[in-house]
Amino acid sequence: MQYTPPEIRTVKVIRYVTPLREGGSLPALVEADDEFLYVLKFRGAGQGVKTLIAELIAGEIARALGLKVPEIVFAHLDAAFGRTEADEEIQDLLRASEGLNLALHYLSGAITYDPLVTPLSPTLASQIVWFDCLVANVDRTARNTNMLTWHKELWLIDHGATFYFHHAWENVEEQAQKPFTHVKDHVLLPQATELDAVDAAFRSILSGDRIQAIIALIPDEWLMDDASFASVTEHRQAYIQFLETRLAHTEIFIKEAQYARNALI
Repeated sequence: MQYTPPEIRTVKVIRYVTPLREGGSLPALVEADDEFLYVLKFRGAGQGVKTLIAELIAGEIARALGLKVPEIVFAHLDAAFGRTEADEEIQDLLRASEGLNLALHYLSGAITYDPLVTPLSPTLASQIVWFDCLVANVDRTARNTNMLTWHKELWLIDHGATFYFHHAWENVEEQAQKPFTHVKDHVLLPQATELDAVDAAFRSILSGDRIQAIIALIPDEWLMDDASFASVTEHRQAYIQFLETRLAHTEIFIKEAQYARNALI
């Protein structure tokens, strides 16, 4: 089957509906010019564009693997958008986020996934654990699963905490070959009994071309202000290097996950 590189639509935010006061990034429910509602992640919040980059890369990797993730779009915020906002904190956030932000399609009516009420199959649980180990997702715990049930299907959300190493770039090769020790807290780890089989299938999907196409989606303007790199191209290549190296050494994080699971049961 011929591989089709992912495409990300760009929408314009036309209405701020309500803040979603979950976590430290103050995302918001907004309406765009395509008449859909989105959960907007602001470039001016928390860790800035690093969070948006992580959300974009992780989300599109998950989608490539066949996991369900809400559609990701680039969301343009006009300079005049926040002038009528009464809340000063939100007004400051809107001003700091002028330009290109990131948003996810709002899953209206979705409910938080509860693993005690609806256990997953060992295959799906293993797929999600494998994916979270690859992208170093520290935020899929029993306290906050970051999974939703929508139309009787499981959807993954909130990947801004992935690739946490990119907040202080140090030795990409070494970072890529580290075990993911946070897997011990993963909400689905007890059910993840098929990691070896998932590993073989998922590594065959994530070819070099797929990884490069996903990293190519990152807007240049999100990569321009990191003093760790001399150019946007060098910065982009660091993400590719991390993922390609990690994919070449998946046995490291699989063994860590299996060790942590054995300690639980």
